[in-house]
Formats: sequence, structure tokens, C-alpha cells
Amino acid sequence: MSNDETFAAAYREHYWAVSRYVARRLDGRSSDVEEVVAEVFTVAWRRRSDLPPSPLPWLYGVARHCLANAVRGYGRRRRLLDRIGNDESAHGRQVVDSPDSVSPGDWVHEALARLSPADQEVLRLTAWEELGVDEVAVALGCGTRAAAMRLHRARRRLRAAIDRMDITVAGGTASPRRDTPKEHGHG
Repeated sequence: MSNDETFAAAYREHYWAVSRYVARRLDGRSSDVEEVVAEVFTVAWRRRSDLPPSPLPWLYGVARHCLANAVRGYGRRRRLLDRIGNDESAHGRQVVDSPDSVSPGDWVHEALARLSPADQEVLRLTAWEELGVDEVAVALGCGTRAAAMRLHRARRRLRAAIDRMDITVAGGTASPRRDTPKEHGHG
């Protein structure tokens, strides 16, 4: 198969997996997702001679770099908007969640958010993208032993973050307990 045919096959076979990978990390902002996915496959096209026989983990690695570039760009735009005072709060468009707006499973995302970006990524690659340790190593650009160790440590840190959260179970779902003032009886 030629490099062009290899790229076309990788694109057809893995476009939606890469799209889901990016969407999960951008919380589904569709225009941003499409932009990053387009960049991933632009890089893959330019480097089509480098595509490995199993290209998905490699594409995830490219997507990680494209996402990092996009996030840096969003940060620059956000700082610029903050400097010129053109943010939502300046125009009275702040949205505040109600205390009961927590949906089931949010505590898992909250615990994950407490981890470093590197820990979050290795856990997402195994849980969301369903990659094995060998594939995680390719996506992260490291050796298999290093990937296995990163995964082990990230899982341990996630367990510790969950343990530090005060989880309550109500109606069959778990959620973090909200801090409420405690009543103290005098008597």
C-alpha cells in the first residue's frame, strides 16, 4: 500500500475515535473539536510515511500535541480578553450552578480534575480510549515500562483523591458531600 493509501485507510478507520478523544478533552465544544481533529489529520497527512501499522495510538499522540497547542491558544485569547475587560462577567452573563445541579458521576470527574494533567491523560487513555499499556506508551511517546508505571501511579493518586473526598450515597448514586454548617446543641 502506498503512503497515500495508508493515510486514507487510517483516516477512514480512526476519524471518529480521534474525534471522540478530542471532544472528551474539550468538553464537546464542537467547533474547537473539528479544528483540532483537522489539525491532527493535517499532521498525519504531512507525516504519512511515519504512520505505523497500528496508527490509532500514534494519532492519539499527535492529538495530544495538537490539543496542547490549542489550549495554549485559548489561554492567550482568554488573557487578552481579560486584559481588555471583554469577559462574560463584564456584561452580566455569569451563570451560577444551583447546589443540586450535580449530576451522577460528577464526583469522579472532580477527583480526576484534582490530578496532574499527565495523570489525567494516562487514565483517560486507558479508560476512555481503551488502550492497553503498549498503546499508551506509543500515545505518550515513552517506553512500555514507563507507561505501566505512570498508569500505576496515576491510579494510586486517583484512589487517594477519591478517598480525600467526602462521598455520600443517596438514592443509589454517589456524590461529594457539600460542606454545610453543623448545628451545635447547647445543653
